Amino acid sequence: MSDLIISVSGLRGIVGQSLTPTVAVRFAAAFSSKLPAGPVIVGRDGRSSGPMLCQAILAALRACGRDCIDADVVATPTLGVLVRERNAAGGIQVSASHNPPPYNGIKLFGPEGRVLDADRGAAIRDAYFDGQADWCGFDRIGSVCCEADPHAAHLQAVLNTVDVESIAAAGHRVLLDSNHGAGALMGERLLKQLGCDVVVLGGVPDGQFEHVPEPTAENLRGIADQVCRLKCHVGFCQDPDADRLALVDADGRYIGEEYTLALCVQRALGQPETCGPVVINGATSGMSERLATAAGVESYRSAVGEANVADMMIAKKATYGGEGNGGPIDPRVGYVRDSFVGMAQVLDLMTSTQKALSELANALPKLHIHKTKAQVSAEMLPALFAKLIDSHRDAEASTGDGLRLAWKNKWLLVRGSNTEPIVRLIAEAETEQEAKSLCAAAAEKLAEI
Repeated sequence: MSDLIISVSGLRGIVGQSLTPTVAVRFAAAFSSKLPAGPVIVGRDGRSSGPMLCQAILAALRACGRDCIDADVVATPTLGVLVRERNAAGGIQVSASHNPPPYNGIKLFGPEGRVLDADRGAAIRDAYFDGQADWCGFDRIGSVCCEADPHAAHLQAVLNTVDVESIAAAGHRVLLDSNHGAGALMGERLLKQLGCDVVVLGGVPDGQFEHVPEPTAENLRGIADQVCRLKCHVGFCQDPDADRLALVDADGRYIGEEYTLALCVQRALGQPETCGPVVINGATSGMSERLATAAGVESYRSAVGEANVADMMIAKKATYGGEGNGGPIDPRVGYVRDSFVGMAQVLDLMTSTQKALSELANALPKLHIHKTKAQVSAEMLPALFAKLIDSHRDAEASTGDGLRLAWKNKWLLVRGSNTEPIVRLIAEAETEQEAKSLCAAAAEKLAEI
């Protein structure tokens, strides 16, 4: 069980080792025990282990007296919309996001159609460890039905945020790389409704990834070459559960995930109905902050994690938000990171400005992020934080989610991992060298402890 990673938002592990049908059953039963009355929706990404785990989860929920809706293969944000549309008590998404094929996971949604907040997630985690379950008698076993079109409501919600006619008239040629995850089922449908000429790669959701699933520059080199060779205006690259989106421009240049959010924020700030407070997390590029400042609106930083961003968006009545891993959050669609929102709204920005993706990306504030990590035990972190605060008295220091040191034009975030004996060092500055230097200086302080 040492490889089973359990957090307030769910769990993940290696199928057949740390993640077994028994674990899935116990976790689903614990989840059910903490939900209000009502059905539970179950979905999955394209991994080959998904059907088996979904069957175990559905059986557990029915054995707790829950009626279930089987959405089968859906993106994570689609499941969130579906939970709201069906007035469900909650939802379970079977996905390990960008982890390698041996992994799978379980992600939990509340009745609001968003990932559980920390308090509710902690209660379910504790219930799992305590073995809580409301098993029912033979005469109260729940039913299961299949959702005929799980994508329809989400698709329409995304389309409602953009000028469909203008995008269609522009005739964009688009490459969609879903890498055999869940994204193509709705992604291709969305892009065709937007009038795009679509080239789909990895459209079959069978989990047979053609490249390493995390949509980073290194992993997408072959995809970037195809965007250029096939003369596409933009390449959209999703992770397996399609809540993250990386961009490639027409020249085959990896624009990346940080720019996905920044471009969506730029577009939101240019429209009266969405020009308002913006929330990002502590590890996200400051491009969105600078765009908000230029637009005369407030920007806020939450702790790292989708649930934390959503919590702060609700508290601050933010009109837009997201995380720099390619996850825009548009409250009009849902408080879930959403690659489909990213695709539609980036196309809308390209259309309304009549600018290529490369031009739009080049015009954003010039900032450079550097990320690294070091081996360290959790016990050493307080001493490291104290040293860093003492040596950077000119910075604004904030704790609670690791240590974040902020200056006018740069920042450093030092966070201990929740699952590994490592510390993550993330810095952003106006030059790459300065960002690297911030991380290197922090690593030196760590070596002194």
